[in-house]
Amino acid sequence: MKLPQIKHIRKPNLSQLAYNFFANITGLTIFNWEFLKQVFLPPYEIKEVKKHMDELGVKTFPIVSVTGFIIGLVLAMQSYPVLQRFGATDFLPNTVALSVIRELGPVITALIFAGRVSSGIGAELGSMRVTEQIDAMEVSAINPFNYLVVTRVIATTMILPILTIYVNFLALFGGYIAVIITENMSFEYYKNAVVGAIEFGDFIPGMAKTFVFGYIVGIVGAFKGFTADGGTEGVGRASTTAVVLASLLILIFDMVLVKLTLMLWPTLG
Repeated sequence: MKLPQIKHIRKPNLSQLAYNFFANITGLTIFNWEFLKQVFLPPYEIKEVKKHMDELGVKTFPIVSVTGFIIGLVLAMQSYPVLQRFGATDFLPNTVALSVIRELGPVITALIFAGRVSSGIGAELGSMRVTEQIDAMEVSAINPFNYLVVTRVIATTMILPILTIYVNFLALFGGYIAVIITENMSFEYYKNAVVGAIEFGDFIPGMAKTFVFGYIVGIVGAFKGFTADGGTEGVGRASTTAVVLASLLILIFDMVLVKLTLMLWPTLG
């Protein structure tokens, strides 16, 4: 399948930036449609999906581990003085739990994931495009879209929710460490407060949108790499713009999904 190449204009005036933006959105829409057509077509590269889940997901654990722990620690330490003014420090575990589960855990994990994975996919596929490896696969009667794109997008869509659950637990643990530092609170009280604060309407919507974020990370990285041109400079541009576009779309879709969540579960407001 031959996709349109996005010609990036380098002079940064307003009309050219607008052209580049709408060209990217149009190309990404066509790319999404092609993915939806091919995702259900054989052959099903299960081994490739597993391999990419390991390369793109499992190897991201170290950086998200540090990030998750610090999120909970800093959130609890920053919230404590504010709650102390109103004599509401007993609600510190509830504040940390709801903030992490509803918003901070999914979004920050997705942004970290995009920074590492979307750029990697863009650079890898971009290198294959400019060195004509993708063209060689087409000549050899191999479907490069199915083998290179579909497998990576499925892998990122499946692995990000797992990473988010892991980050949420670490963030809650980091919050407990901060509570120990700032106030004498037992682990049993902290645990019961966290469990009591989280309801179905808090956990499920927060986790559901991580599938959307994972899909965005995979599809944007694959799109920028698969349509790269311009030699090694084009590979670098594909890697950089993949991170920027994926992060922007994650924030935009998060805003839309939060509004949709509040419509479906009005009590969250």
